[in-house]
Amino acid sequence: MIQTNGLTKQLGGRTVVSDVTFRCEPGTVTGFLGPNGAGKTTTMRMLVGLSEPDSGTARILGGRYRDLPNPGRRVGILLDASAQHAGRRGREALAVSAHTIGVPAQRVDALLELVGLDETAARRRVGKYSLGMRQRLGFAHALLGDPEVLILDEPANGLDPQGMRWMRGLLRNFADRGGTVLLSSHLLAEVEAVADRMMIIDGGRIQAQGTRSELLTESRTIVEADDLAGLDAAMHRAGLATHPADGDRRLVEAEPEVVARAAMADGVVLRRLAPAEDAGLERLFFELTTGGASPQSPQTDSIHPELAGATA
Repeated sequence: MIQTNGLTKQLGGRTVVSDVTFRCEPGTVTGFLGPNGAGKTTTMRMLVGLSEPDSGTARILGGRYRDLPNPGRRVGILLDASAQHAGRRGREALAVSAHTIGVPAQRVDALLELVGLDETAARRRVGKYSLGMRQRLGFAHALLGDPEVLILDEPANGLDPQGMRWMRGLLRNFADRGGTVLLSSHLLAEVEAVADRMMIIDGGRIQAQGTRSELLTESRTIVEADDLAGLDAAMHRAGLATHPADGDRRLVEAEPEVVARAAMADGVVLRRLAPAEDAGLERLFFELTTGGASPQSPQTDSIHPELAGATA
C-alpha cells in the first residue's frame, strides 16, 4: 500500500507539490498523469526518501520508506533508467544490486530473461545500451527483491510497441498477484490500458482521481463565468463535482441543464455553457491541466515528464 497525506514541497521558493493526498491499494495499478513540471517526479522522490517534504506524510507499507528493513526487498523503484553505472555490464550491474540486498545470485539470470535481455545484452556495458534496454534493466532492478510495491516514473520511455505490450502484461500480472503499482506516464493510452485508478496532477495539485468510470463520466459540462468563486459555491451547494480547467473555466460533472439550474438558483451569470467534447482520457487531461496544448496542437511534446535526476 502507498499513502500520502497533505504532501507539500517547495523548491527555489516555489511550491512544486501542494497538499497531495492519495492512496494506492494492493492489487491495483494507479496511473499518475500530468504535464511537464506538474509535480509527479517530486512526489515520487518524496515517497522514497530522496526528497524531504516540507509538510505532510508519505507512507509505503505502513511506514516511511527509509524506515523499512532492507527496503529493496519490499519496494521496487524505477525513477530514472539512465541513472545506472555506464561502465558495468548488464549482468554485473544486476549482480551488484542482488548482493547488496541479499538476493540469491541465480535470480539475476532469471530476471534478465524475464525482462528480455539476452546473453549478448547481459555482457554489454550499460553505457552502450539503448534507452529501451536501460528501461528493461531498470525493471529487473525494481523486481530483484520480489517486492510488494512498484514505483515507476515514465517506465515506457524508449520501449517499442512490443516492449510496451510486455510492460503492460508484467504490471497487470504483478497487481493481480496482490502487488501495488504506482506509475507516472505521459502516454495516456498506455495508462488507460493498464491502470485501475488514475490521478491527474497539475501545478503541484491533484486535479482529479478515481477509477476510469468515475473520471470519464458521460455527462460533463464546460462552464465559464466572471464570478468563479460564486460558481464554485453554487456547484458545491448543488452537490456537483467541479474541477478547475484551463483559463477561467470549470469542468462540472453534470449535464448542461443541471449546471444552468444550479447557477441560476444562486444568481450566478454564465458566459459559456457547453457539453464537454468527449469523455476520453485525453480530453479530460487537457481540460484539467493548464500547461497542455490542445490535442491537435504541434506543441503536445510539452506533455513530456519532468526529468529530475533520481537514482533507482
